[in-house]
Amino acid sequence: MSHSLVPRWFRLAAAAALLLPALAVQTANAQAAFPNRTVRMLVGFSPGGSNDIIARLVAPGMAEALGQPVLIENRPGAGGNIAADLMVKSTDGHTVMICTAGSLSILPHLQPYPNFNPETDVLPVSLIANTPLFLAINPKVPANNVAELIAYAKANPGKLNFASSGNGTTGHLAGEMFKTQAGIDIVHVPYKGTGQVIADILAGEVSMMFDQPVSSYQYVKAGKLKALAIASLKRLPSLPDLPTMVEAGLPGFDPVPWTGLCAPKGMPAANIALLQKALVKALRQPEVMQRLLQDGVEPIGNTPEEFKTFLANDKRKWGQVIKSAGVRLE
Repeated sequence: MSHSLVPRWFRLAAAAALLLPALAVQTANAQAAFPNRTVRMLVGFSPGGSNDIIARLVAPGMAEALGQPVLIENRPGAGGNIAADLMVKSTDGHTVMICTAGSLSILPHLQPYPNFNPETDVLPVSLIANTPLFLAINPKVPANNVAELIAYAKANPGKLNFASSGNGTTGHLAGEMFKTQAGIDIVHVPYKGTGQVIADILAGEVSMMFDQPVSSYQYVKAGKLKALAIASLKRLPSLPDLPTMVEAGLPGFDPVPWTGLCAPKGMPAANIALLQKALVKALRQPEVMQRLLQDGVEPIGNTPEEFKTFLANDKRKWGQVIKSAGVRLE
C-alpha cells in the first residue's frame, strides 16, 4: 500500500501504538526501582539510647548495600508510638522505622485503641538484635547487690524510684516486674528517651533504671553508676561477673527487649526483601558484630516470616507480664 494513500495521522497513531509496549516496560522498571531516593529510618527515642545506637551502627552498611543514603530521624515520645504513627501514615514508600517491644508487643495491651493497628499496619522486615537489660543504681543508693537494694526499699517504702524511657517500654515493664516480684514500693518516673534518663540518674535525680549495656554501661566502668544484675536467664559473655536477677532470687526474671526493622503496610514484598538483605549484610560486617557483642547485644538478622512469628509470641509473653504485674499507664 502506498504511503500516500494512508492518512498521516493514521501512520503516526500506528507508530505510537508500536512504542506503547516498550514504554510500558520502561515505566514498570522505573516503578520497580527501589530505593530511588534516601531511605528514612525513624527512631522513636532520643539520640544516645540503645535503639538509636544500633540504628546508626547498621545504617552505613545498609546504605552501601542499597545504593542510597539511609537517614536516621529521631521522633521520641509515647514509648515509640509517635514514630510508629508517622511511619504508618507515610506515603513515600521509603520510610521505615526501628521497632521495639514497647510499640508492637507492650503498648497494644495498655492502649486498647491506639492510632494504628500494630498487627495490620506494620510489616516486619527483620529482628536486628536482642538487647538484655541490666539493673543500674545511683552510687548514693546504699546497696551493693539486689538483696541489699530490696531490703533498703522495704525499709523505706516509696523513697526509691526507677526511671524509664517512656510508659510501656521494656524498661518500664522491667521495673514493674521487679516491684511486684520483690514486693517493694518504688515509683516509676517516665521520660521521653534514654538520654535524659541517664543524665538524671547520674545526677541522683532518680534512684535506678533498667537499661541496655550498649547505652549506659560505660558509666558503670567509669564508676558513676553501680550495676547490680543482668535481667536475663543467663549471664552475658561480655559481662561474665554480673549476676542475673534469677541468681538474685527472682525466678523467671527475663524481660529481654529487642530492636527490629519494620515497614508500613503496603510496601511491596520485593522492597521488604531488599531491605532485609541490606540489613543482614550490614549486621554481618565484622566491626558492627564486634561492637554489638562487646556491648552485650545479641545480633539476629532473621527473615520477615521469622520476625512475624517472633512478634506474635512476644506479644503474648508481654501480655502475661502486664496482667501478672497489674501494669497500667499513668
